Amino acid sequence: MQTTKVDVLVIGAGPAGTIAASIINKAGYKVQIVEKEKFPRFVIGESLLPRVMDHLEEAGLLEAVKKAGFQEKFGAKFVRGHEICDFNFSDQFSEGWNWTWQVPRAQFDKILADTTASMGVNVQHEMAVKDIKFHGTDSVTTVVNKDGQEEQIEAKFIVDASGYGRVIPRMFGLDKPSNFEPRKTHFTHFKDLKRPAGIDGNRITVVVHQPRTWIWIIPFSNGNTSVGFVADPEFFKDFPEDATERMKAIVAADIHTKDRFADAEMMFEPRTIEGYAISTKQLYGDGFVLCGNATEFLDPVFSSGVTFAMESGNKAAKLVCETLKGNKVDWQKDYTDYMMQGINTFRSYVAGWYEGDLHEIFFSENPDPEIKKQICSVLAGYVWDLENPFVKKHDRALKSLANVIRMNREKSAV
Repeated sequence: MQTTKVDVLVIGAGPAGTIAASIINKAGYKVQIVEKEKFPRFVIGESLLPRVMDHLEEAGLLEAVKKAGFQEKFGAKFVRGHEICDFNFSDQFSEGWNWTWQVPRAQFDKILADTTASMGVNVQHEMAVKDIKFHGTDSVTTVVNKDGQEEQIEAKFIVDASGYGRVIPRMFGLDKPSNFEPRKTHFTHFKDLKRPAGIDGNRITVVVHQPRTWIWIIPFSNGNTSVGFVADPEFFKDFPEDATERMKAIVAADIHTKDRFADAEMMFEPRTIEGYAISTKQLYGDGFVLCGNATEFLDPVFSSGVTFAMESGNKAAKLVCETLKGNKVDWQKDYTDYMMQGINTFRSYVAGWYEGDLHEIFFSENPDPEIKKQICSVLAGYVWDLENPFVKKHDRALKSLANVIRMNREKSAV
């Protein structure tokens, strides 16, 4: 059996893995990525947040993505009936990027993987992890290729960026259920021949279909648009079982989608994902660290998944380099506590969305401009800026503001 020795093995060639591998490689360490799938491959998480631009730039991947000509994203539009709430990333509280992209992930992820490989990282596709044995902080990983041939990779550290595959959590019993209620999403890409002219046709729109049911509309520069419905599983029982007929029926049931997409060609048979919220008992251990969706996935509503992937890949890579240098690293403080700050901030916003607090705030009359800037920064992914009160006090700020808005509305109605 062939054996390869590297400093760091990265499991997964998605955004978390390529960011981590690129940074570790730039620091002079030998890195190998093993990826179970052949790229390009389909995955959701198509609307990026400005925060990821920092990580793409630092990893040396930004220019390659720019050349692809993806749809630029300057903000987000939320719609409830005839009510509209617009957020423009140029009008935010935190310093940082004020734009990003909306991307077909198959193309985007392949660009990241190919560019990382061009920097000297060995990226192996169609290579599944069969077994991992740790010897202190060193490890021996057995991988198997598509032809069934096995290889061994000896590494001083493993970065698990395996996404929904969750290699180490599943292999070592680290998975734990999310405290979010189970939800289901049904989605496809449409050939968007009726796309509105100007900015309305190009920006992401989030539509409140029912209080706990919402729609994403994400236009791409290739003329296609991603449309997905997210709801409690019970919602979908009122629609046909057939995936295509179900999508047609749901699209026809909402005023914001029926005219634009009712007769539009679907680029692939609609897909369904459910029970996607997941968590883990720990984010690191002797000789390994978890990144991206191998750590925790909340909900697609605020497009936080890729942001967490890249943030964790960046942070983990730097700490791995310090570990390999022989420097003492406080993984709990510098990784787990840091990542959980951002995750818990977005957790409050996701909970506020489904509980209705954010609907009160977004669609309130005469919103406070400064508060809107602070919330805009959260939606841009700057959830580690503790100068922002809607980050620092995320668990209380949203509820308090929503309650004030409700009380003021009730007073004005008397």
